[in-house]
Amino acid sequence: MQKQKKIGEKVVAFNKKLKYSGNLPEGFDVLNPFFDNPETLVVMTEFYQKFYNDYSQRKFIIGINPSRHGAGVTGVPFTDTKRLESVCGIEMKSAHTHEISSVFLYDVIENFGGPELFYKEFYINSPFPLAITRRTIRGGLNANYYDDKNLFEAVKPFMIKSLKDHIKLGLDTSEVFILGKKNATFLDKINKEEKFFDKMTVLEHPRFIQQYKSKEKQLYIDKYLMALNKAS
Repeated sequence: MQKQKKIGEKVVAFNKKLKYSGNLPEGFDVLNPFFDNPETLVVMTEFYQKFYNDYSQRKFIIGINPSRHGAGVTGVPFTDTKRLESVCGIEMKSAHTHEISSVFLYDVIENFGGPELFYKEFYINSPFPLAITRRTIRGGLNANYYDDKNLFEAVKPFMIKSLKDHIKLGLDTSEVFILGKKNATFLDKINKEEKFFDKMTVLEHPRFIQQYKSKEKQLYIDKYLMALNKAS
């Protein structure tokens, strides 16, 4: 009889197989950190072995798509190299990144009781789990899957398959947490078609809070904690 895999092992296997081979509109590129930097695979594996080394069901927190300075480098959603080392205890030698969404999310994690408690209850990823960039004269800039109608239509089948694969990891689908209101609009359309989740709870995106609402940051941390504590 085949031995059941732990959640962390399933996530690592999912990430190792991640490959986007669909079309993209002119001017957009997809970055795959697991192919671009060998150390990304190492630190990502270490992270999931450390915090997901069990069979427990978790609630799903859904971002937009990884940024090129967060999960686009570390392979861990909303986690730059600073937080990966200082909070999660995993050093990345080949890259050093600071990502503002990571700052906010790890403030939430600290207020929740730390990474061990938080990651025991929640799994974070994105419907499009690879970084998307838009080509500009200044180089590649972060892009969201919904920034362009043709981009969304191109990546939508991959997003649906990715969400199905995430759920198969063993996630609780009774309530899902969506980060970002525009993200929620698009995921609501997908959810109406696919019936993935019973209830969608929408929270402001960490980047939006850090950029535009930093004076009220504690209010947003409290809002996250109220929603997440109710679910845990």
